[in-house]
Amino acid sequence: MTTADTNKDRVYIFDTTLRDGEQSPGATMTLEEKLQVAEMLDDMGVDIIEAGFPIASNGDFEAVAEVAKRSKNAIIAGLARAIPADIARAGEAVRFARQGRIHTFVSTSPIHLAHQMKKTEEQVLEIISATVAQARNLIDNVEWSAMDATRTPIDFLARCVELAIKAGATTINLPDTVGYAVPEEHGAMFRAIIERVPGADKVIFSSHCHNDLGLAVANSLAAVKAGARQVECTINGLGERAGNAALEEIVMALRTRGDAMPYHTNIETTHLSRASKIVSAAANFPVQYNKAIVGKNAFAHESGIHQDGMLKNAETYEIMTPASVGIKETTLVMGKHSGRAAFKDKLRELGYELGDNAFQEAFVRFKDLADRKKHIYDADIVALVDDEAGSIDDRIKLVDMEVVSKTGGIHRCEMTVTIDGEKTTVSYDGTGSVDAIFNAIKQAVGLDPHLVLYAVDGVTGGTDAQASAHVRLEHNGRIASGNAAEPDTLVASARAYLNAVNRLLIERGAAAQGAMESAAS
Repeated sequence: MTTADTNKDRVYIFDTTLRDGEQSPGATMTLEEKLQVAEMLDDMGVDIIEAGFPIASNGDFEAVAEVAKRSKNAIIAGLARAIPADIARAGEAVRFARQGRIHTFVSTSPIHLAHQMKKTEEQVLEIISATVAQARNLIDNVEWSAMDATRTPIDFLARCVELAIKAGATTINLPDTVGYAVPEEHGAMFRAIIERVPGADKVIFSSHCHNDLGLAVANSLAAVKAGARQVECTINGLGERAGNAALEEIVMALRTRGDAMPYHTNIETTHLSRASKIVSAAANFPVQYNKAIVGKNAFAHESGIHQDGMLKNAETYEIMTPASVGIKETTLVMGKHSGRAAFKDKLRELGYELGDNAFQEAFVRFKDLADRKKHIYDADIVALVDDEAGSIDDRIKLVDMEVVSKTGGIHRCEMTVTIDGEKTTVSYDGTGSVDAIFNAIKQAVGLDPHLVLYAVDGVTGGTDAQASAHVRLEHNGRIASGNAAEPDTLVASARAYLNAVNRLLIERGAAAQGAMESAAS
C-alpha cells in the first residue's frame, strides 16, 4: 500500500484489538475468540488487522499465523521489536496472509533512550537502518514506529523517519505512546515531519494514540487533518492503561462530521454495535453505559425535554441514527413457543452464524430461559449466546448450587462443580450469599485469587431480567476477567467467578508451558 494507489481523502483503519487491546490486564483471549474477532474485523472492512506479537509466545505466533491464513481482505500485521529475532518471527507468522505486514518499532524519546533502551541517538539510528532493511527483505509491506514519538525532539524524530523510509518502510507511525499529546501539538508534529522529511510523499503516515488524558480520538483526528492517512485503534477503545483510540468513535466522527473532516473509511458502520459486543464478550471487558457510539445509553433519552424533541424530530437530539451503527429498537418476538427455525433466523438477524453443536447448545439455553422469563428481548439472546461462547472451553463448570441466606443469620452455599469432568461438592459459610458462593468455589478448585472487581447489571428491564455478572480476579501477578448472564443473580455471579478462574488456569498453564520450553532450549 503506497501513496500512489490511495485516494488522498481515504483513511485506512488499522485495528490493534488483538495486540494492543489484548494487553489490557485481564483481557487475554483464547485462540478461538481471537479468530472470531478477526473474522468480524475482516467482514466489517478493517484495512489492517494487527493480530499479535509473534515473538511473545507460541500462542501469539499461532494466533497471528491462523488469522493470516483465514483473512479474506485485510492486511495482517505482526508486531516486532527492533530485534532481528523478533522481525524474523513476525515475518514467519504473516507469510501465510493474502497480504502481510511486519510492524517494527524502536524508542526515540530521550527518557526512553536513557532509562529503557540505554542507547545513544546514533545507536538508535543504526538500529533503525538495520532492522527496517531486514524487515523489507522479508516482505514488501513494512511499518516502522517511533515509540514515544510525541516526547521526541522534532529534529531527531525527522532523522529517524528519514532513515526508516530510506531503509524501506512503507508506513511511518508516530505514536502518542503514553497519551501525552494535545490535539494542536499532535497535528503540528505530523505536519512538520511530512513537510521536512525527504520521501514523505511516498509513504503512508499513521497515528496511534493512547487515552491517558482522554484525548486519543481527538489526537487521532488531528493527525488525520495534518496528513496522516492511517489510524491505529481498537474496538471499544480497549488497550493498556486507559486504552487506545476507539475505532467506532473515529469512524463515526469522520462519517458524521464530513463537513469539518472531508475524509472517509471503508468500514461498514452497521457492524459497529455487533463488533463492540463480540470484543466485550471475548475480552470479558464490559462496555460502560455512556460509552460513545456503542454504549447502552448512547441512544437513550430520559430527560423530558429530550424525549419531547425526539418525538417531534429525532435529529433534535441524535446526530446519527441507531441503525447507522447497527443498533435497532429492542423487540419482543421470541418466546417459549419459538422453534429452531425462528431462533436460527433471529440469530442471523443479530449477526450470529453458529455451527450445529453451538446452535443446539444455544437453543437449549434459550428454551430454558424462555421457561423462566416471560419476554425474551434481543439483548437477552445476545447475552445468552456471548455467555455460552465465553465459557465453552471451561475446565470447571457449575453443576448445581444451593444458597441459604437469613437476615442477621447464616449464609451458606452448597455447590457441585465438575473439574475436568470429575464432580466435586463443597459447602461454605460466608458473611453474605455472594461471599459464601465465591468462597465455596475457592475451596472446590484449591485457588485463592484476589477479587479485584465484582459488578452486576441487568441485561434488560424488569424483575425477571437476566443479570449480567462481571468478575475480575488477580493471582500471582496475572489478572483474568469473567462474565456470565442468568435470570438468577447468584447463579450469574457464580458462573462469572468460575469463568474468571478458568481463564486464570488457562494462563497459568500457558505460563508453565512457556517456562518448560525455555528450560529445554
